[in-house]
Amino acid sequence: MADTSDTRTPAQIEADIRARRAKLAETLDEIGVRVHPKTIVGDAKAKVVANVDHTLGKAYVQVNRVVTDVRAQFVDEDGAPRLERVVPVALVAVGVVGLLVLSGRRRKA
Repeated sequence: MADTSDTRTPAQIEADIRARRAKLAETLDEIGVRVHPKTIVGDAKAKVVANVDHTLGKAYVQVNRVVTDVRAQFVDEDGAPRLERVVPVALVAVGVVGLLVLSGRRRKA
């Protein structure tokens, strides 16, 4: 059988009770802060911002990769333009702009 007698003095017991009350009050304060609507909203905002930042970071990497790939098609390793690819694209762009201008003039007339 275990010894159930308490050898603490009344002052020690009171000190233990005060310590436990203080710890309980601290725990309740923490719970109150965690369940407070402002805390919940703040945590939700932080998660959304983190997700948006992550998504934007991934999008930036993808766009950067595409731009790098396109640039590689029109510029050689030395940074000089590849005229055999730039000239046809420029001609097509000028033709499309010309067609748009002509179609705009026809609509006004």
